[in-house]
Amino acid sequence: MSDKKFIYWWQKCLPSILVSVAVRAVVIICLTVGVLGILGSTASMSNAQPVSTIKGIQDKQTPLKSTALNATVYHSPDCNCCGGWIDHLKAQGFQITDFSTADIETVKQKYNVPDNLSSCHTAIVNGYVIEGHVPADDIKRLLREKPNVVGLSVPQMPVGTPGMEMGDRKDPFYVLSFDRKDSVAVFNKYPSY
Repeated sequence: MSDKKFIYWWQKCLPSILVSVAVRAVVIICLTVGVLGILGSTASMSNAQPVSTIKGIQDKQTPLKSTALNATVYHSPDCNCCGGWIDHLKAQGFQITDFSTADIETVKQKYNVPDNLSSCHTAIVNGYVIEGHVPADDIKRLLREKPNVVGLSVPQMPVGTPGMEMGDRKDPFYVLSFDRKDSVAVFNKYPSY
């Protein structure tokens, strides 16, 4: 290959190669942080009990009367899936205040998110903590029922959850509630979303 061809190739292909490598690195980092959070936590899931199951609600919009649907979302500037989840909430009627922060762990600590329930973003909705890719209908149910919990979480980043869509693949996942005593319960379960 001549020097001119090599330089042309380098200028033409390098940006797309760098973007591809960067995207893969971000996905690997996000997945690693989620797995390490699950493995390294002290919060117990021994008392978890199923509450209910709702299938296929991604595009279904559940009305919620007399409660403002405002969410403040904190996420890493390097994570792309958070934007997909924010779009999901907006489509379900939520007004979003979006904060990109390089220190997302401090946000999780401030709002008492147990390590084993952490994911890539944290939101505050009417005083409740929403961690990860929680479907909007589960947040609306939380606001209707007003249980005595800190919030809800979808730990890690299951494929097929809002914001984590990857073709037809849909992993099963749980929406978990957690309280100030690190008690965890199943709020909802999805064999496939």
